[in-house]
Amino acid sequence: MTLASADGPCLAAARRAAAATDVPYSVLVSIAQVETGRQIDGTVQPWPWAVNAGGTGHWFAAAQDALDFAQQTLAAGERSFDIGCFQLNYRWHGTQFTSLDQMMAPDANALYAARFLSRLHAELGDWSAAAGAYHSRDSSRASQYRDRFDHFRAAAEGASAGPNPAAGPPRLALAAPSPASPVPRSDTFPLFRAGSARRSAGSLFPLDAGS
Repeated sequence: MTLASADGPCLAAARRAAAATDVPYSVLVSIAQVETGRQIDGTVQPWPWAVNAGGTGHWFAAAQDALDFAQQTLAAGERSFDIGCFQLNYRWHGTQFTSLDQMMAPDANALYAARFLSRLHAELGDWSAAAGAYHSRDSSRASQYRDRFDHFRAAAEGASAGPNPAAGPPRLALAAPSPASPVPRSDTFPLFRAGSARRSAGSLFPLDAGS
């Protein structure tokens, strides 16, 4: 199975957020893969400089380019857009950050997502269910998101069970799930393909918001 390094910005931030909360590393990594993952050399890598606005996803090579786009989107009067490794929605969560820059920063983005997932887990009692609710409160949409999440988490936990767990964070197995049943909604970032910038939307909604 193809392996990918855990040294990318999103994976490193997920590791630190897991250490600071009760959310397992495998849960955070799997959410990031579903939200902003793109296939690179046969692996699925989440990416921090991703912005989704108006139903179109944009993947940027540099942080400043992504931040400039997000600021332009906000200046144009659009408040419902999603940014960062975990696709936090500015409309619902922007007031929890001091700036767009902070909201997009991998560590702040990951820690906020982890705390949100922790609340969902406390409510629902299951990490897969929490992942589904992170995506949508609609049961059908949540179920399809959970299928992707469960695929990535099984791969992550399988890699964690290797022969040398003391060596540090695992090199994650990142084979992509079958694309036959894409998540059918306007509020998630599906898996990227290398070289493509347009995507359907992604969002993290608060606990009391519908999708």
